[in-house]
Amino acid sequence: MADSINILKLCVGAESVEDLIDWQTSQQHRWAAGTAVHITRMWPKREAEVVQGSLYWVIMGAIMARQRILRLEEVIGSDGIRRCALVLDVAVIRTDTAPRRPFQGWRYLDPADAPRDLPQGRAREEKLPDDLARALADIGLR
Repeated sequence: MADSINILKLCVGAESVEDLIDWQTSQQHRWAAGTAVHITRMWPKREAEVVQGSLYWVIMGAIMARQRILRLEEVIGSDGIRRCALVLDVAVIRTDTAPRRPFQGWRYLDPADAPRDLPQGRAREEKLPDDLARALADIGLR
């Protein structure tokens, strides 16, 4: 069995994890129950490993959440170009905040380099403002 690998992607237009969740909720009618979909131009060469991993979202300069990748599907855009639909578990899992510089497209993220998931109880606690969470991560305190 192949090892897993994750994908790291900028969450363009979102300023918080709540923005990501709200957008996916507003689009839910377009997708199969229990899934969310993100379409990207490039197809991962390491498909078997990716399907065992997660999509880690970079929001406002820091990794803040992830979603399990369930499968990859081919989609053809209105321009006739083949694209890759990352079919994700609808659950958005918050992670430790980990700063990341901007980049284009997506990147592989080795599981050893991925930030840990926040404990489930943390989702019900008062959350730190995103800029404070990023500042703490920058100095290694979160």
